[in-house]
Amino acid sequence: MSSSTAVLDRSSAPISGTFRAIGTSHEILVTRPEALAPALRYAQEHLAAVDAACSRFRSDSEISRLADLAADADAWCYGSPLLLDYLAAAQHGARISDGLVDFTVGTALVDAGYDADLDTVVARDHFLVAAVGQVPGWQRVTVTGSGRINVPQGTVLDFGATAKAHAADMIARTLAMRLPGGFLVNLGGDIATSGETPADGWNIGIEAADGTLRQVVAITDQAITTSSTQKRTWTTDAGIANHIIDPRTGRVVERVWGQASCVAATALEANTASTAALVLGTEAPYWLADRGIAARLERLDGSVVTVTGWPDDDAVESLPAEDKESYR
Repeated sequence: MSSSTAVLDRSSAPISGTFRAIGTSHEILVTRPEALAPALRYAQEHLAAVDAACSRFRSDSEISRLADLAADADAWCYGSPLLLDYLAAAQHGARISDGLVDFTVGTALVDAGYDADLDTVVARDHFLVAAVGQVPGWQRVTVTGSGRINVPQGTVLDFGATAKAHAADMIARTLAMRLPGGFLVNLGGDIATSGETPADGWNIGIEAADGTLRQVVAITDQAITTSSTQKRTWTTDAGIANHIIDPRTGRVVERVWGQASCVAATALEANTASTAALVLGTEAPYWLADRGIAARLERLDGSVVTVTGWPDDDAVESLPAEDKESYR
C-alpha cells in the first residue's frame, strides 16, 4: 500500500477530474475535453472491481475468502481473471525486488495493527503489538494453469504495494486504446501516463509529508510514484508504526527515509522500487543505482539523496549543500 506524495503541478495541467475510491483521492488528466467523462467513469468502474477482488478490508472480497480458508490449513481457491492479473502483478513486483516487496505480509500487517481501514486504525488510542508478524514468503504462493491459487496455512495476501500502481497502469493503457488524446492517471500518487503527451511533458510535483512542494519534474512516456513512511501511521505500545513491512523480519520498517520517489516504465515497477527503498533503508541508494532506477530519497529531516540522474532539486534551495547527496 504505497502512501504517495507525488501530485500534479496544476500550472500546466490539462483538463482534470477527481473522485474518491478505495480510501483515497484520485485524479485523471486528459488532453482532450471530450475524453474526461468516459475516462473518469472507466477508472471508477475498474477500481470498484479491484476493491471487490483484492481488498483485505472487505470480508466478501476474494482475498478475504482465501485468507479465511487458509486460517487453519494450507488452502486453495480459483481466482477470477481480475484477481489472477493482480496476483501476477504482485508476483512480478516480488521478483524484481528480490523479495523485498512481498505480498504475503498481510498477517504481519495485522499483527502490527493494520487490521482495518486506516481511519479505524488511526482512531485507536494505541495498539498492543503481541507478536512478530508471519511472512510465509511470496514464492510459496502458486498458481496453476487453470487459475487455482494455492497458499500455505496462515497466509493473508496484501497487494498494497502493487495493486494501486498496477491499476494506474491498466487504466492508463485502456484509456489510450479506447479514447482520443493523452492521459495521466493519478491514483493516490501512483502516476501512469499514456497516449499523446503535452508539449512540455506531464509536470509532476513532489510534496513533503506536510504538503510543501519540494520539486517539479516532467515525465513523458513514464510513470512515477512516491512511497512514504509518514502518511499511513498509527500509535502502538512499541511506538509509531507505518504500513511498510520488512518481509525479512516481519516487522514494520525502521524509518530511515520519510519518502522515496522513483521513475520507471510502469507505475508497478516504480512503486515496487520506491517501496523496496523504504525497506532497505541506508542500503537503498546503492540498490537503486545498481538497477539504474532514477530516484529521490528524502530523510525525516528533509535532507535529500538523489540516484541515477534524478534532476536537481531546485525546489529545495533552503537545504545546505552538504545535505544533498547523489549516487550515480
